[in-house]
Amino acid sequence: MRNTDYFKGKKAVIIGLARSGLACANLLHGLGARVFISDNRDNEFTRLNAEKLDSSEIKCELGRHSSEYVDGSDFMVISPGVDDSAQPVVWAKQKGIPVLSEIEIAWLLCPATVIAVTGSNGKTTVTTLIGKVIEASGRKAFICGNIGNPFSNVVPETGEDDFVSLEVSSFQLEHIRSFKPKISVILNFSRNHLDRYKNMEEYLEAKKRIFLNQDSSDFLISNAQDPVLKEAVSSCRAKKVFFSGENGISPNQSAVLAVASILNIEKDTCLKVFSEFKGLEHRLEYVAEIGGVKFINDSKATTVESCVMALIVCRGRSSLSREAGIKAWITASPLARRRKK
Repeated sequence: MRNTDYFKGKKAVIIGLARSGLACANLLHGLGARVFISDNRDNEFTRLNAEKLDSSEIKCELGRHSSEYVDGSDFMVISPGVDDSAQPVVWAKQKGIPVLSEIEIAWLLCPATVIAVTGSNGKTTVTTLIGKVIEASGRKAFICGNIGNPFSNVVPETGEDDFVSLEVSSFQLEHIRSFKPKISVILNFSRNHLDRYKNMEEYLEAKKRIFLNQDSSDFLISNAQDPVLKEAVSSCRAKKVFFSGENGISPNQSAVLAVASILNIEKDTCLKVFSEFKGLEHRLEYVAEIGGVKFINDSKATTVESCVMALIVCRGRSSLSREAGIKAWITASPLARRRKK
């Protein structure tokens, strides 16, 4: 790891004892930081995670947030589910304490090349495929982030010649400062998370933070078929690469091919990975065929747009043509409709 001495002796307060909070607490403690972790839930889940803390020196409180935990902190790390209205975040801002995302902490320590993937839909699949393509090319890749394996978990294992394929959500991007992936990928943009953001413009601004610190030595890959993104990335200083779906290749696969091209990985290597990829749980997962009817588990399709894309993939049993489906997918965003007027 790099910058390992930076956190030594620092007081870190972590809000949220789920996966990322637990991983970050153990990581910082191992680097010599004085770690305090607080979660307003006191239940079986948080108590179990408290038992997974590496040391009794990590101070932990459950069922409340105490202001004394925040007092004197050098920085605060918040879990993705914690928003700016949370009382500990309000306290931190009142006291001038920096509020950071877990991916910011891990980034400061990571010596590997980071490829960060965001978007309203398809992040997990693309993040996984990028990692598998890199591995197929004979290099070492870590697949992590909002995918369920926190960035902080894998950082101690990374080296300079390795790659990190990192799924990042808009929530995680809200509190980055220096986070600077070598390659950033924005897959698409559609209506989502309006329980967190006051409007679509605010949601888009959070997504755009993925390229906040990139410069001309970096790359931004974006969807050529998404009019909102085409305008949004115009201010990015990184080299821009655009992808779109083509015959036999989905938009998600096209995004992976764009990453592979930058990394000088042969297209045939990617196509072999695509053909062998069995998919991910709850994402167009084949269940059974009964009475000539195929049952597909696509429970991760929690938005209209992801449902439309599922129909595109299964278009043999839907009335949507691929072109009509893509058009519906793009124009479903209210922000896209407004900007087209």
